[in-house]
Amino acid sequence: MRYLLLIVLLVVLGGGTYIYFNMPPAPAVAGDIAPDFTLEDTEGNKVTLSSLRGKVVMVNFWATWCPPCKEEMPSMERLNKMMAGEDFVMLAINADDNGRDVVPDFLKKNPHDFTVLYDDQGAAKQSYGVYKMPESFIINKGGKIVEKVVGAIDWASPKTVAYIKNLIKG
Repeated sequence: MRYLLLIVLLVVLGGGTYIYFNMPPAPAVAGDIAPDFTLEDTEGNKVTLSSLRGKVVMVNFWATWCPPCKEEMPSMERLNKMMAGEDFVMLAINADDNGRDVVPDFLKKNPHDFTVLYDDQGAAKQSYGVYKMPESFIINKGGKIVEKVVGAIDWASPKTVAYIKNLIKG
């Protein structure tokens, strides 16, 4: 009986430890410091989020198979053009499993000027706790998430543009 109790105790402790260390991180929310990442863009250049401190950054997670993602991209492009010359950077992180295979053709059919990054291993997606597409994060000049948006929106709306310009002013 004593050995049975010991075995049960070890199984419970071992299982609890396994679950604890294999839990996904909590989703990133407004008020958090934005999780850092280094990803490659479509030209092969490395982009590190923390190197963009001092600028307002929009991080958008998207996929080629996602209709709402495609729907919001034209307004993202308009916002990006409106913010040209400002301390603003737009990063669109592709979350397709085979992004390097499908994104080039997608961008030929849907050209954009904002930076598209590959999240080959899904590490950035996981560190932000992204589970729906599109999901976007607005990060202030200090590297803190100030807004999280789940779903497609009109990024070029007057209210959104004013909000981002206000963040840029500090």
